[in-house]
Amino acid sequence: MPDQLIAGLKRFRREYFQRFREHYEKLVSEGQHPSTLFIGCSDSRIVPTLLTDSAPGELFIVRNMGNFIPPFEPDAGYHGTSAAIEFAVLSLAVRDIVVCGHSHCGAIQALYTPPNPATPHISRWLDLARAAMLPEVPAQEALRRTEKRSVVLQLERLIGYPMVRDRVDEGNLCLHGWYYVIEEGTVHLLDVTSGRFVAVSD
Repeated sequence: MPDQLIAGLKRFRREYFQRFREHYEKLVSEGQHPSTLFIGCSDSRIVPTLLTDSAPGELFIVRNMGNFIPPFEPDAGYHGTSAAIEFAVLSLAVRDIVVCGHSHCGAIQALYTPPNPATPHISRWLDLARAAMLPEVPAQEALRRTEKRSVVLQLERLIGYPMVRDRVDEGNLCLHGWYYVIEEGTVHLLDVTSGRFVAVSD
């Protein structure tokens, strides 16, 4: 195992865990009760708890390549992201679901490159965002627009989950689209009225 990971484990036990031992014990004795399901990208530059300044137990987190949401499929296949959504909504009764995209997303950039025969699973997974693509040459501005369009696309697919739709209609669940600009440290929230992403500071 890499030395830096071992060192990190020791620091966690020695410093962080000792300071919050009672909190961890409470999470075990009372169970987890997160209020928010955070669906984000697997990108190593995205750290949901750091981004939201959340403590353990506050976020139920799903991460995958591109923060994509597959369509609801009532079959016996292996649906990891779908199972997590189902668990968060029906078992944990989260009140909010955040779909968080980000700038310089490798998955979005990969949409505009020829498929690689050596990575069939990636090519298939990227199908979940192809509807967000733009016809123009993928310059940086087009990529940024596609990243935002993909967040909207995933939210539209999310509302197709029966348990999500039911909770939203009942007023017990809210869906949110976020766009994190890595180089600025800012998060832009989707305004469903205007269809635009607005910086939190605004």
